[in-house]
Amino acid sequence: MSNNQLDIRFPKGGAVFIIVAVFAVIFFSKATVTIGSGEAGVLYKTFGGGVVTDKPALGEGFHLVAPWNKVIIYEVRQQELLEKMKVLSSNGLDILLELSAWYQPDANQLGLLHQKKGQSYLDRVIKPSIRSAARSVVGRYTPEQIYSSKRDAIQEEIFEETKIILDEQFVQLNEVLVRDVTLPPTIKTAIENKLKQEQEFLEYEFTIQKAQKEAERQRIDAEGKAAANRILNQSLTDNILKEKGIQATVELAKSPNSKVIVVGSGKEGLPLILGNN
Repeated sequence: MSNNQLDIRFPKGGAVFIIVAVFAVIFFSKATVTIGSGEAGVLYKTFGGGVVTDKPALGEGFHLVAPWNKVIIYEVRQQELLEKMKVLSSNGLDILLELSAWYQPDANQLGLLHQKKGQSYLDRVIKPSIRSAARSVVGRYTPEQIYSSKRDAIQEEIFEETKIILDEQFVQLNEVLVRDVTLPPTIKTAIENKLKQEQEFLEYEFTIQKAQKEAERQRIDAEGKAAANRILNQSLTDNILKEKGIQATVELAKSPNSKVIVVGSGKEGLPLILGNN
């Protein structure tokens, strides 16, 4: 053997060990799967009937799987869909609606979802469902109702109708929010002017009612004072007035201020009081 040649020799049985080790590594890498947080796995058995639908999906963590089978990973957290669409109001006008839908796959039926809808279930199921429900609901209302008083009702109705559809499609709908409603500029201006006029009319009515209530209060107050004066006039006889005058004279006489009291010189024979102040 020349000096430039390397003499490489494997230990007895070494080649077999290396081959076995390589196959073991390949087998192990194919036979294990790690499912992350907020995910679940659908098991597909290549030689055992395909998608497993009669058992729960594989949960988070490490799993051993036969190397000839596959695991399809799904996110099972709540997710958000933002959707903009044109819909028609009850009188045929275009309304631009912006919605937000919160959804997640039903983890208990993840196998059926994968088997019947696939991983593109968002485009195949959720978007068509929410568009259909939105068009159906908005078509019951006028632009004025959509813009002002019925927004919450529309939001709730879209949620209920979409949920009915998705409950049969292995998807859980958590909430639908109407983020924005855009009307044609001329319609929006007309509605805003009408609402402004209605507000001004309500303020005018309130002012009138307030004035009427104040006038009624003053009338009742005046009638009360008049009635009190009538009762007082009827009760004040000459003798009572004289007695009150005498009582007042006695009280004034007790005062340290200088004064002159002329008895019987006043009106109706009451004392006349003359003072230096």
